Amino acid sequence: MKTNRLRNMIVDGLLRIEKDKSFSHILVDHEIKANNLSEKDAALFTEIVYGTIQRQITIDYYIEKFMKRNKKLDPFIKVLLRMSFYQMIYLDKVPDHAIINEAVEIAKKRRSKGTASFVNAVLRNVQRKGLPDLAEIEDRVEQLSIQTSHPKWLVKRWIEAYGYETTEGMCEANLQRPVRSVRIQPMKISRDEALHKLKKEEVEARSALFSDQGIVIRKGNVLKTNLFRSGNLTIQDESSMLASEMLRVSPGMEVLDTCSAPGGKATHIAEKMQNEGNVYAHDLHKNKVKRINKKASELDLTIIHAKQADARQLQDLYQAESFDRILVDAPCSGLGVIRGKPEIKYEKKEQDIHQLAKIQLNILEAIAPLLKRGGLLLYTTCTVDRTEDEQVIESFLTKNKDFEVDEHFFAELPDELGRSKGISPVGLQLFPQTFQTDGFFLARLKKDFT
Repeated sequence: MKTNRLRNMIVDGLLRIEKDKSFSHILVDHEIKANNLSEKDAALFTEIVYGTIQRQITIDYYIEKFMKRNKKLDPFIKVLLRMSFYQMIYLDKVPDHAIINEAVEIAKKRRSKGTASFVNAVLRNVQRKGLPDLAEIEDRVEQLSIQTSHPKWLVKRWIEAYGYETTEGMCEANLQRPVRSVRIQPMKISRDEALHKLKKEEVEARSALFSDQGIVIRKGNVLKTNLFRSGNLTIQDESSMLASEMLRVSPGMEVLDTCSAPGGKATHIAEKMQNEGNVYAHDLHKNKVKRINKKASELDLTIIHAKQADARQLQDLYQAESFDRILVDAPCSGLGVIRGKPEIKYEKKEQDIHQLAKIQLNILEAIAPLLKRGGLLLYTTCTVDRTEDEQVIESFLTKNKDFEVDEHFFAELPDELGRSKGISPVGLQLFPQTFQTDGFFLARLKKDFT
């Protein structure tokens, strides 16, 4: 594909993410398939779209230094400049003059000669003068915010909760592309066999740390392998795999997955149960329930019963003490998956966290009566925030005296996690920089026999 057409696609994609709040990972996947991009073009498209969003605050800081004060940019021009700045600063293979010429050409064709002249002037100015030194920013929080493209309120919040060093590591890790990992379907193939077959298809991989079904991809496109296409593998982050491992299910159990879509954990649970027993999977959105069923079908799992339902109203569907295990993978701010969905950090507001915490607590209190005496409840989120994590569990335990933190949870964690900085009295917080996984929280509660 001609580079100018590809750059136009990138501008359009970034505009959709900016204006229509499209999800970056869904948009990138759709555009690559819809335009039948070559592997080379797909890689460049992905790199520039994700990279521009990941570095947005940093890039906007630089752009403002080369602009007249109070000049408001048209969204198209803003996105075009962001894309061009990203390439000039962070990519080495394309020379600056080519980046500038392409940006000017796009501006001329899609706006006017005046717009093209403005874009040219800004980018040439950067080329001549170079970038301002971020080290000159005196406020430590502001400097980290701009340097790593995280909103200042979020950086400040994380520093107050976890300290500067952990926050800095988290922010830096969020600028990296996520490491892809997959899970074997153990009733179809062993992990050793899967690793052997992946090697034959020129995919470099290793065993995952948190699940004996997990495989981490180091190099190569696992999605194009026969192993993936035949339903022997499913995409899942290592931290997400840990949830099903720590639920401690066994064949024949009755299990409830309250907020199940897209179904990665539900299918993993069914595999751990050797497809014997029942997994009742629910999601608030009907279209997402279809994704659960599709994933179960692809993996030949028959014990999953998926149905649309609000987790807060499941007592209308089930009798008290119906389940041996309950998983609450709660709706959350998603601040642990910024690497894969970088727009999250710009869209979320501090008040969202507190509103979500109320919903999370409501879900826990609504489903608590459904757990059998002696049963286990696993609460998980893909966020990194104590209000949504530890504080939700503490509030729940204060109001529900028949539940307690399961003391065996900590002993059963993989050895590497048992020494983690994220251990707290109520659960485990995984930070993205520690094991290159999503940021993730887990807490396991036990319901007393009395």
